[in-house]
Amino acid sequence: MEAKSTTTVIHILMNETTTKQGPLRLNRLMQLCSANLPVGGFSFSQGLEYAVEMGWVNNPTSTKEWISFNLHQSIAHTDLVLLNRLQKALVEDDFGSFHRWNQHALACRESNELYLADVAMGKALMRLLKDIKSIDSQHYVQLIREKEISFVSAFALSAYLFGLELSVIQSGFCWAYIDNQVAAATKLVPLGQTQAQNLLFELSEQVEQAIELANQTDDENIGASLPRLAMASAWHETQYTRLFRS
Repeated sequence: MEAKSTTTVIHILMNETTTKQGPLRLNRLMQLCSANLPVGGFSFSQGLEYAVEMGWVNNPTSTKEWISFNLHQSIAHTDLVLLNRLQKALVEDDFGSFHRWNQHALACRESNELYLADVAMGKALMRLLKDIKSIDSQHYVQLIREKEISFVSAFALSAYLFGLELSVIQSGFCWAYIDNQVAAATKLVPLGQTQAQNLLFELSEQVEQAIELANQTDDENIGASLPRLAMASAWHETQYTRLFRS
């Protein structure tokens, strides 16, 4: 791989428009996408652990194929499109639409494990928003009284309160997904640190295409069905040994 400067790390998270939002918003984006965000994303493998157990994923190439396929066929058609709709609902103070799209997000989770992981991370992020003293989230927390909130909905609200633009929100969400999956693969496949970094570079280059695909998707086509991912997640619940939560 040809050498890249340290500024590439910033471009992994955002496109050129992001830099126009200023250092504070850049920091907020990095905070929201950080693995240190206490929402528990690092404890879920999103079906990857069972895929490794079955030998579907067993080297850097198959790891890249697994993550890339899920990014384009699941994340792009579901979460990234919903981020678009959820942000629009927040901008317009349309909490009826926010509720509807939140329910749509939850309905798209194809296994009980994926559903519970989504809700657990969503609730954790909402609790965190309430406790951050430097932002005024109470108005929205009071109006968004979802019994079960998707992580994508909580992510959209956080990004909105941080003043981030849509393309930046979507880029950040993709990075958080890719980073978490590569971190899980590093333990499970396993991968070396250099292999993991190469994967991060290669997968992050696919983010722009995934976002373009998402923003061309109409309401009737939101959602995806990936049987192998759903089965891997469901079977993970009874896997004999597990590093990640089920």
